[in-house]
Order: sequence, then C-alpha cells, then structure tokens
Amino acid sequence: MTVELAMLHVEPTADELAEGRRLRRKKKLINLAIDVFLLIVSVLMLLPLVFLVANAFKTPAEMLAWPPTVIPHDPTTANFKTVLADTPLIHWIGNSIAFAVMSTIAIVATSAIAGYVFGKFRFRTMNILFALFLATAIVPFEVYMIPLYFEAKSLGILNSVWGLLLGYLVMSFGIFLIRQNVIHSIPDELLEAARIDGAGEFWIFFRIVLPLLRGALGALAVLAFFQAWTAFAWPIIVATTRSSYTIEVGLALFQTGFTVDLGRLSAASAIVLIPSILLFVILRRNFVQGVASTGLKE
Repeated sequence: MTVELAMLHVEPTADELAEGRRLRRKKKLINLAIDVFLLIVSVLMLLPLVFLVANAFKTPAEMLAWPPTVIPHDPTTANFKTVLADTPLIHWIGNSIAFAVMSTIAIVATSAIAGYVFGKFRFRTMNILFALFLATAIVPFEVYMIPLYFEAKSLGILNSVWGLLLGYLVMSFGIFLIRQNVIHSIPDELLEAARIDGAGEFWIFFRIVLPLLRGALGALAVLAFFQAWTAFAWPIIVATTRSSYTIEVGLALFQTGFTVDLGRLSAASAIVLIPSILLFVILRRNFVQGVASTGLKE
C-alpha cells in the first residue's frame, strides 16, 4: 500500500513550477493594477470635497489664485462667521433634518409593511400590484410634481414640513429592497411555526420580521435620509418663505444671476456635510450589510 501511494505522488517538473510562479506573478500584478486604479478613482472622487472644505477657510484672494492650493496659506474662519451671522443657516438645517427624519420614518415604515406583504402573502393579485409599484419608479417626479403641489395647497400645508413630506412618503425602491430581503432572509417555516403557536400577524411582524430585517432597514434609512436631505425641486416649489427653506434651497441663495459668493457657499456647504457624514458613519455597517444581502438569486 505504501509503495502504491509513493507511486501516485508525482513531483512537479521544473516547467510546471516556473509556470506556477509566472501565474502567481501575473495575478499579483493584476491585483496591484486594480488597487492602483481604485485608489486613483477614490482620490478623484474625494478631491472636490477636499477643495470644498479648503475653500471654506481661504481668503477671497487665495480662492482665486492659480494654481489652486489644497491647504490654505492663511486659514480664516471669516466665511463661517459671515454665513452664521447673515443667514438663518442653522434654521434651514433644522428644517432639513426634520423633513429628512420624518421622511425616513415614513419610508421605512411603508416599505417594511409593503415589502413583508408582497414577500410573504402570495395572493393572485400581489404580483400585479408589486409590478405597478415598481412601474412608478420609472415615472419622473417632475411629471406629477405640479398635481402634488395643488394637493398640498388644497390641504393648506404649503411652507411647512408636512408639505415637504407629502412628496416623500413612499419609495418604490425601498419596497423592492425589503421584499427581496423578506423572501431570501425569512423562511416560511419560521412564520408558520409562530402561527401554529398562536401568534398573530402583528406579533409576527413586530417580534420576528422586523428584527430579522434590521440590516436592510438600516440601509434603507440611509438612502431615504439622503434622498430627502438633498431634495431641491420639490422644496423650492412648496417652501416659498425664507423661514421654511430647506438647506438645499438656502444654499441656492448664495448664487445670484451674475456672481457666486464662493467663500460663503463653501463654508455653508462644509457645515451641511457634517450631519450627512455622521449619519453614514453611524449606519455604515447596516448600509453595506443591507445592500449586500438584497440578492436576486433564487
């Protein structure tokens, strides 16, 4: 038996060893090229944000200098002081935070309920209704924005957070995201076992389904927050008074028909970045986990 095993063990030849080393070097070079490419792309994507923050601390003369400087030679906080003193920037940020938080709660709630129903209640008309929900994603918001404005006007909620919220209550992609996670992450046997034990549908939804969807709901919350936080077209129509502006509409005031106050605009934009960065840092793990587990496999 030992002789047979020894005969089966064949040492690789010199050519095979050389070919293996060549393939390993080739793979390392390919991985290195990919890493270098991704690094360059990342730097190019971050460069505008770096210049934005740098411009917020520059004097007007240095801002117009060529070539531009990444690190200000004479840093100043005058732009921040002017913005905070001359504009209700904090109030606009508060309006945006209230709008974005309420929109996030509404979208997470509606998407969780609709996604669970579409994923686990298999009635004949469910596929048709789900297809109709997805079809709304291809309709531009500008198509029904004006009718929605007249609805907000008839309800008397213009120039308020409720008027802003009217256009951001439901997200079709959010329903799709939760439905996919419900189908692939929550087994039917688990729900059937709970029903056999006498659990009601509300108990099952709140005690079983929602905890298992924590990652997907975290990812959806990030997407919903940024959608409302960066909204511009709908707030500029609904919010017509200075006190009801969101931050996106307020930033547009720094640009006139002929000039742009680049210093104050950069300072205000740098301040606005803080809530977005904090939210992403807090929920980044849920965001990555939720998107990665969406899965379209059967």
